[in-house]
Amino acid sequence: MASGKHKKSKNGKKEESAIRVGFFQLFRFASCREICMMIFGSICAIIHGSAQPLMLLVFGMLTDTFIEYDIELNELTDPEKVCVNNTIQWRNLTEDENLALNMTRSCGLLDIEYEMTNFAYYYVGIGAGVFILGYLQISLWITAAARQIQIIRKMYFRKVMRMEIGWFDCTSVGELNTRMSDDINKINDAIADQVGIFIQRFTTFVCGFLMGFAKGWKLTLVIISVSPLIGVGAGLMALFVAKLTGMELQAYAKAGAVADEVLSSVRTVAAFGGEKKEVERYDRNLVSAQRWGIRKGLIMGFFTGYMWFIIFLCYALAFWYGSSLVVDTQEYSPGTLLQVFFGVLIAALSLGQASPCLEAFAAGRGAATIIFETIERKPEIDCLSEAGYKLDKVKGDLEFHNITFHYPSRPEVKILDQLNLQVKSGETTAFVGPSGAGKSTAIQLIQRFYDPKEGMVTLDGHDIRGLNIQWLRSLIGIVEQEPVLFATSIAENIRYGRPGVSNDDIITAAKEANAYNFIMDLPQKFDTLVGEGGGQMSGGQKQRIAIARALVRNPRILLLDMATSALDNESEAVVQEALDKVRMGRTTISIAHRLSTIKNADVIVGFEHGRAVERGKHEELLDRKGVYFTLVTLQSQGDKALNQKCLTLSTPLSLFHCICRASLHQRSRSQLSNVVPELSVAISGLPDDDSEEVEPAPVARILKYNAPEWPYMLFGSFGAAVNGGVNPVYALLFSQILATFSMPDPVEQRREINGICLFFVVVGLVSFFTQMLQGYAFSKSGELLTRRLRCLGFQAMLGQEIAWFDDHRNSPGALTTRLATDASQVQGATGSQIGMIVNSLTNIGVAIIISFYFSWKLTLVILCFLPFLALSGGFQAKMLTGFAKQDKEAMEAAGQVSSALNNIRTIAGLGKERNFVEMFEAQLEAPYQAALKKANVYGACYGFAQCVVFMANSASYRFGGYLVYREGLHFSFVFRVISAIVTSGTALGRASSYTPDYAKAKISAARFFQLLDHIPKISVYSDEGDKWDNFKGDIKFIDCKFTYPSRPDIQVLNGLSVSVRPGQTLAFVGSSGCGKSTSVQLLERFYDPNNGRVLIDGRESTRVNVAFLRSKIGIVSQEPILFDCSIAENIRYGDNQRHLSMDDVIAAAKKAQLHDFVMSLPEKYDTNVGSQGSQLSRGQKQRIAIARAIIRDPKILLLDEATSALDTESEKTVQEALDKAREGRTCIVIAHRLSTIQNSDIIAVMSRGYVIEKGTHDYLMSLKSAYYKLVTTGAPIS
Repeated sequence: MASGKHKKSKNGKKEESAIRVGFFQLFRFASCREICMMIFGSICAIIHGSAQPLMLLVFGMLTDTFIEYDIELNELTDPEKVCVNNTIQWRNLTEDENLALNMTRSCGLLDIEYEMTNFAYYYVGIGAGVFILGYLQISLWITAAARQIQIIRKMYFRKVMRMEIGWFDCTSVGELNTRMSDDINKINDAIADQVGIFIQRFTTFVCGFLMGFAKGWKLTLVIISVSPLIGVGAGLMALFVAKLTGMELQAYAKAGAVADEVLSSVRTVAAFGGEKKEVERYDRNLVSAQRWGIRKGLIMGFFTGYMWFIIFLCYALAFWYGSSLVVDTQEYSPGTLLQVFFGVLIAALSLGQASPCLEAFAAGRGAATIIFETIERKPEIDCLSEAGYKLDKVKGDLEFHNITFHYPSRPEVKILDQLNLQVKSGETTAFVGPSGAGKSTAIQLIQRFYDPKEGMVTLDGHDIRGLNIQWLRSLIGIVEQEPVLFATSIAENIRYGRPGVSNDDIITAAKEANAYNFIMDLPQKFDTLVGEGGGQMSGGQKQRIAIARALVRNPRILLLDMATSALDNESEAVVQEALDKVRMGRTTISIAHRLSTIKNADVIVGFEHGRAVERGKHEELLDRKGVYFTLVTLQSQGDKALNQKCLTLSTPLSLFHCICRASLHQRSRSQLSNVVPELSVAISGLPDDDSEEVEPAPVARILKYNAPEWPYMLFGSFGAAVNGGVNPVYALLFSQILATFSMPDPVEQRREINGICLFFVVVGLVSFFTQMLQGYAFSKSGELLTRRLRCLGFQAMLGQEIAWFDDHRNSPGALTTRLATDASQVQGATGSQIGMIVNSLTNIGVAIIISFYFSWKLTLVILCFLPFLALSGGFQAKMLTGFAKQDKEAMEAAGQVSSALNNIRTIAGLGKERNFVEMFEAQLEAPYQAALKKANVYGACYGFAQCVVFMANSASYRFGGYLVYREGLHFSFVFRVISAIVTSGTALGRASSYTPDYAKAKISAARFFQLLDHIPKISVYSDEGDKWDNFKGDIKFIDCKFTYPSRPDIQVLNGLSVSVRPGQTLAFVGSSGCGKSTSVQLLERFYDPNNGRVLIDGRESTRVNVAFLRSKIGIVSQEPILFDCSIAENIRYGDNQRHLSMDDVIAAAKKAQLHDFVMSLPEKYDTNVGSQGSQLSRGQKQRIAIARAIIRDPKILLLDEATSALDTESEKTVQEALDKAREGRTCIVIAHRLSTIQNSDIIAVMSRGYVIEKGTHDYLMSLKSAYYKLVTTGAPIS
């Protein structure tokens, strides 16, 4: 896995830097119609973008009107003045005198209600326009994008299905699935609504500044001069956050490395009871990560505060300078001041909002790079090409000439090495040999899944590279070990063999394959569905359907790759009979491990290391005593033993079972492991991380874990509350400034304005400190929570039983990521989330209190609009992230894809690529239609969200005008109420949508709690179970049966019975996979047997306290795992219950023949062994492991192939050390070298999970049975 990960990350870095697709190239698949849609959509976006600055013009005029009216009222409050002929005059002067005094201010002309009605119409007009434009802009862009994405998906899938098999080896199916869904979605994001929104925001930016310069260039310049401060702040913040995040990740990487190291070697940790020690070590490494996290929070708080501070200073400056231009020099009217100020403000905001779109564009270009490259790539072996000639008559002679081959995914491993081989037509040739010898590979070359590096494969003397591929594959029928059936009916599955085949042919093929009878017994006969991957059928049934599928092709060449290995004897006989029937007159190549299936082949070819080393008939090869002979002897022995055992079990059912099991055991993985490198096997089986659905965790429980930090959370909430109050206060000050413009006394006016500007500065300062407080307090509580959770999670992981780690979802990689990401995401549900809620609540609360205080009637009118405003704010924030993300369900179709890609070999073998492409394209239709429908919905929503503000304003200002006129409300109150509620409403919406983390956090927390609540079947931490003082080490296995939970179909132990008395040495020998190591793991209680019992000192193992039992056992395994610390610490690891002095360590090292070597190192016992002990040779590592086992002073010593990996010299040293260590202890040895086990008290020869003979060396030699053969032929016990 690890190497795979590294490979991936390297590629990842390469891809990031290589965005080789220009932005406009993303649209290369657009037809004329789509281009028109996009152009029209852009025009709408441009007009839409200019709507907000347009609204400011109206707003400026509206303000001026209100102020005019107010000044007129103020003048007329003076009892000396009166309105004559629409001008204000002194009561007691004549008309001419008034003129001389310059009394020309008009009055009585201004019908405020009429004016407001007009402005309301303007607003409604602009609002309606915005609705239509918004709708068109979004729906046109989304529709155009949907059509292009449809084309890209089709082209991509078509191309992928044409790729040669080697390409699939190098590209995991998981990766292709992500490409199909995520990467194409990223392209979709880049060419859909985001483009329209970007154009719109950019237009707003340009128009806003133009308006500022046109209406009042002086003020605009003053405001612009301050803006770099904000820019610098934002830039610095991004820089610092990136840097600190880097530092935090680096700090966490240390802890992550500890976690990874521990989880990768979890068996060692469990065997030596190091769980508590490891949790402490992990926790120590978390401290620095926590520190950086808190610093990050503080810095973010600091910069957010700084930004707010600057913004308020900016307000103060603009109003102070602007008001002097209005009042002193009278260059501007108050309306102009607002137009300029808000024009520049809106422009700056739009620019900020346009930047996320750029990220989407970059992501889209990055994703497109790989996808477009795949679309352009030429397959090396193009299965859909028409090229190549077809032979008229095919005899079926196959020949391999000097073939050298390695898989493209693993160029360093030579699979075939100068292979020369003839297969005559009409004969049955059997390939035998150990796994990995190249048998399956030879078969794949015949199908032309790969082309050899050197040499050629010929059919009737023609190089198969010159033949048409589809035609060549149509000649070949193949039956594999694990046949792949597609999720349709039986008849359809057989029909896949040859298109357009009649029902009679299907029935004939089924009869030939011995499948007809069982099919007719099924209720729906040939229309029975076989389920996903044939899951509804038994192995024998699947196998026979696959044979029928191969036969219906009427193939000239039949390839049987372990076709019967997965069957029990009964079905095997039936299938074998079917195969024997159909072999007649065809060229047949059969790969098998069962002798029964090979004996009657015409020619047997023995493979070893990628060459054909022997060939001949069964008898000839037995005489040669080569590869074939070794395979035969081991196998017949095992079969005999099992059959005897079955007879003693007598009941027919158990007999049947016994036989099934016997056959199951043979090679199951080897085929896969040869064909596909390990990594992709792992990945194709992996569902995505999120595939287990978890209910989001209740917040109360998350908070419970965060309870100790309540003071921090209290302070944080206080900060958040103050920050929430800032928005409404701003509305207060803003309307207060407008009110000053209508004051008659200039001195009073000036003083008032200065006061307000000062107040702005004060608000800015307060905001700065509270933002910092909020940032720091919540990051502190959040980081402490993260650390606590990581610690608990890690502890819970180490407490799980070993079987839990076998589940691929719990691979070390997945678990370390879970610790790294899930734990830190949980923060999102506590501190910052509470902050967000408090913030919004105070925001709305203060706004409503202010509004009701100044005018309850107007407030009620606006509150009607509040829900819509909040919706609109939320919707806009949502738009920032783009809507295309929600097309995930559209890719349910991709599920079908993955089943196609997982079984690409079967599809290629049957030549069915075209059908799958057609199926896929048919499935894309529904999501595509849905996307078009969605386009209209999104468009309408967007238009609505944009126009709601205009509508709210139109109603409120009209009603405000009425109140001013009829009830003498002061006009500044109208502005106060409206701006307070409108700003807080949109802010509320934004806040509600800035919480995607919240949902994520709850899911992460739920995954975490699932882990904490998972009760292990074998618990290390519990104190339950027996403990006793005089532990002797008497071990009995009584009829143990066992299968690994991760592979329930393979019986590993099949009734193991063996016992060893205290102080004796028991040795297990047998071929690999016969259950030797498994028995050791049952003793350590990594697993418990499914049936049968393991007795220790007469007590059943499942009743013994786990930690106690393990503390009595020392283990030295084949690949000893050392931790990345000093030699002394590694040896001390042997006993984690007590503190060990240096003398203890040296004593153990001397016993293990290690001391002298350590003293020769410069740093002696403090030498670091490197990660996984990489600094040391194998012999040295092995001796450290022995010292580690000795220092425990165990009663039971387990040596699992402890010397197999060493050269003879080190083996001697290590062997001596082991012999010393064995004295006076019960010892179980597993070994491959017979020399190491001859002096054991009991030798047990195992085969297929069962002891076939046991006794001393001499006794077994005298039996002249399996053990004797192994010793005399010197055949390796592989």
